[in-house]
Amino acid sequence: MSEKVTPYHGSPLGKKEQVTQMFDTISKEYDGLNRVISFGIDIKWRKRVVAILKQKKPLTILDIATGTGDLALNLVQTGAQKIIGLDISPGMLAVGQNKVDEKKMGQIVEMVVGDSENLEYEDGSFDAVTVAFGVRNFESLEKGLEEIYRVLRRSGTLVILETSVPTRFPYKQGYRFYSRFILPQIGKIFSSDKSAYRYLSESASVFPHGEDFNNILRKIGFIEVENRPQTLGVASIYVATK
Repeated sequence: MSEKVTPYHGSPLGKKEQVTQMFDTISKEYDGLNRVISFGIDIKWRKRVVAILKQKKPLTILDIATGTGDLALNLVQTGAQKIIGLDISPGMLAVGQNKVDEKKMGQIVEMVVGDSENLEYEDGSFDAVTVAFGVRNFESLEKGLEEIYRVLRRSGTLVILETSVPTRFPYKQGYRFYSRFILPQIGKIFSSDKSAYRYLSESASVFPHGEDFNNILRKIGFIEVENRPQTLGVASIYVATK
């Protein structure tokens, strides 16, 4: 299980409340700064998530930790009739709602404030569930994954895009230097929340990835679990079936 890392060291708030506060604070700058930090490669990773689900032809998709809605909007390309983008941060969702309105996608994409660990949907409600860079923000990883399992229909697909840590030299050492020293400095210079990008770096470094995360998914009950490393291993796409 992942070590517990929180955005604001010493805060009396729980991780869930701290994460909400952090993303509300950085919501307006998140997209632009994210493109800089990832060198824009995150756009390619999301396209690969869409390509995976396009083959499954889901009619209903729940995009958990949707943030500003990038993946939820991209998922329209799967042909789904209904996509719900759920996030705990009203600030991030407000930015996402503007995108939905601009693209006139409101009949397909709905942005909803919600807690990923206490989903207000019936069992088997969705053909697919996606999470992009969100599972490491769960207060209880297993509880969040159990909720995903519950709301997925039988044979439904889970696709998770999450940061991971390269294992091969010299990429492992380069990634460690970048995430520990460069990324937090970028956050300090450009972000209104000086703690946010330190947290994002720390949470990525301690989060279980690869086979460790596969085993957690299997423990929850998922089958056909696989992970697909992306860009020298700095991210992974996990695919699993209920």
